[in-house]
Amino acid sequence: MKEQEKELGEFELDESYFGARRVRGKRGRGAAGKTPVFWLLKRNGKVFVTVAPNGSKEELMPIIQGKILTGSTVHTDGWKAYDGLILNGYNHYRVFHHENEFARGKSHVNGIECFWCYAKRRLSKFNGLTDAKFILLLKESECKFTERIFGGKL
Repeated sequence: MKEQEKELGEFELDESYFGARRVRGKRGRGAAGKTPVFWLLKRNGKVFVTVAPNGSKEELMPIIQGKILTGSTVHTDGWKAYDGLILNGYNHYRVFHHENEFARGKSHVNGIECFWCYAKRRLSKFNGLTDAKFILLLKESECKFTERIFGGKL
């Protein structure tokens, strides 16, 4: 998506963490030393990624509102930062991974998780990255995934 371009449609939102493997037995968000990343996918369209240092509602909502027009349909997981999307004018559907729910009808975040898997696999080939190179390679993954999956409709 171009900067400052808002779109109407159906979107999937998710967040993930990049970094070294988690220590066995440790679970949960914000694993020490990992970089939090926010993902946005327009279904049958483009991907947008950005580093989100704390993944809070206050941090994510301006990004969402800067990319997605109100009235759009948004699919997310149960992360609390997505509370309030309905109040901001979006049709919001959730799946709750912590309850072993991964799809409910047409509501799922499988498309964005496909990109998440693609980017992690691609970036794992580079053993250790500086923050600047990480961002560049993440953005490059964004473009390559869109081109690969959607036939270059950039």
